[in-house]
Amino acid sequence: MKLNQHIEFVEDKVKQACDRANRDRQDVQIIAVTKYVSLATTGEAIRLGMNHIGENRWQDVQPKWEAFHDQAVWHFIGHLQTNKVKDVIGKFAYIHSLDRLSLATEIEKKAAAQSLTVSCFIQLNVSGEETKYGLPPEELASFVDKLRDMPHIRIVGLMTMAPYEAEPESTRPVFHELRRLRDELNREQVLGYEIKHLSMGMSNDFEVAIEEGATWIRLGTVLVGKE
Repeated sequence: MKLNQHIEFVEDKVKQACDRANRDRQDVQIIAVTKYVSLATTGEAIRLGMNHIGENRWQDVQPKWEAFHDQAVWHFIGHLQTNKVKDVIGKFAYIHSLDRLSLATEIEKKAAAQSLTVSCFIQLNVSGEETKYGLPPEELASFVDKLRDMPHIRIVGLMTMAPYEAEPESTRPVFHELRRLRDELNREQVLGYEIKHLSMGMSNDFEVAIEEGATWIRLGTVLVGKE
């Protein structure tokens, strides 16, 4: 399939999932994960309306960001080392992988120096897989409490990665739990404002994630392919 056909295919699947969950299609945003495709394909995706771009590593995304930075909203979705924060702040509108206090401290420091407020998702390892990054869910409340002293960080949601399953339905409990954790945070009003978003769902399982409340889905292979 050509790129426009991939996009049409995904859009149809997103609409169907929204209909099944009785959700408004406008409540789900697609992040095109372009880490495995070329500069040209990234540019074509943007031209075709994919105005949210997700990348994992600054050294890989830099040529794309320099070419298209003013044509899309950029999301940092990979594990972020503290010594790379300086490369990300001011370039990426969202960081989806805030998962530890040392990283939060560095983001706060660098953002304060630039008089910026950085929109972040707290990444949780809901599945408990040892190979996955993310804060253990049982540490979420105390972590959020510490973030109250960091005015240059704005928590906009929670993020997780489900295990890869041959049957996507098997991922449902992971997504359901992330939504529950967000709702619990909002009930307790630890931050004093509502945390709206859930960044969850990838190429293999995004339909289930939408049914469970995803507001951002991160799509690579199924959307832009792999080169």
